Amino acid sequence: MKFITSRDNPFFKVLLKLSSSAKARREDNLTLLDGAHLLAAYLDSGRLPQHILLNAAAAQNAEISALLARLESVAVTQLDDKLFAELSELKTPTGILALIPTFAPAVITAHFALLLEDLQDPGNLGSILRSAAAAGCDAVFLSTGCADAWSPKVLRAAMGGHFALQIYAQQNLLAVAKNFSGSLFATTLQATQSLYQCPLQGDLAFMLGNEGAGLSTELCALATHQITIPMPGKVESLNAAAAAAICLFEAVRQRARVAS
Repeated sequence: MKFITSRDNPFFKVLLKLSSSAKARREDNLTLLDGAHLLAAYLDSGRLPQHILLNAAAAQNAEISALLARLESVAVTQLDDKLFAELSELKTPTGILALIPTFAPAVITAHFALLLEDLQDPGNLGSILRSAAAAGCDAVFLSTGCADAWSPKVLRAAMGGHFALQIYAQQNLLAVAKNFSGSLFATTLQATQSLYQCPLQGDLAFMLGNEGAGLSTELCALATHQITIPMPGKVESLNAAAAAAICLFEAVRQRARVAS
């Protein structure tokens, strides 16, 4: 095991950039997983990290020890506790970080998908990715204005959803929508057709927009259906993550009914 105690260490400087910079993550095609749960989900997907980073207390953690037993071929470095804390956004660091490659699918295939336009909140984006993975989506397309899908905050909120999805970041959503062969459902408060009135079998994609502005008019114009989620209560709109989950699992419900 290697040890790093200085902020001047070149490897630590690389890690620090990856922890805080979307540009660095895109350029290096690398990111950091924070915590035993995320690392376990990553291993369960059949992948191995490039490097494991520990703090001093990690050796006393039974869950971390069990994970390390699965990683005998992976390099391990212990960081000074203050250095480790700089890489983790958690107030109480978990004790383990994993350096992993971000993976971009080489071939675009999609049958049950999401198109996300300019979503800014990392927590929303991560929650949506988790719901998409749970619902059995095969692809999620993110516009260039979306939060970084591979940021530590998004990874934590998705809780392993990244490893069950094809995630296409930095996409021209107008081109994606034009080339999608299935039905396109645009969620908008101005629509008159209810989500629950729509047939959601076959190839389809839900399109969701920015938390404040919603979908662009250009993307809405490409939709085969403009839909709304009925809200009989006294609120104007739903959180983007909640809206995505409702749409996805209405599709799951309808598909399960047809399959049975």
